[in-house]
Amino acid sequence: LFVKNGFSFAHENEYPGWESAHDSELITRAKASYLSTFGEYPKIKEIHAGLECGILSERYPHLEIISFGPSIRGAHSPSEKIEVNAVERFWLLLIKLLHDLS
Repeated sequence: LFVKNGFSFAHENEYPGWESAHDSELITRAKASYLSTFGEYPKIKEIHAGLECGILSERYPHLEIISFGPSIRGAHSPSEKIEVNAVERFWLLLIKLLHDLS
């Protein structure tokens, strides 16, 4: 449609896809860290978004990678918002997971 009407376009900077490995050792240990920190099982969700995990896994396919954090609404816009109350929980989880992995 663009070309027919005399326009040109270019597609640049696409994030490569990334699929989490649900049975990886890292995610198993992250679930255990979550359980021991908060006394409940984590809710594991997959979202459709451009994550740096795709770039990292493309360059280092042998790495086990997970992504976690609080919900963000309106990302990369002037109305971007984060669930501030959830930030502390994810910080505590990160510290616990790093401790458990060491």
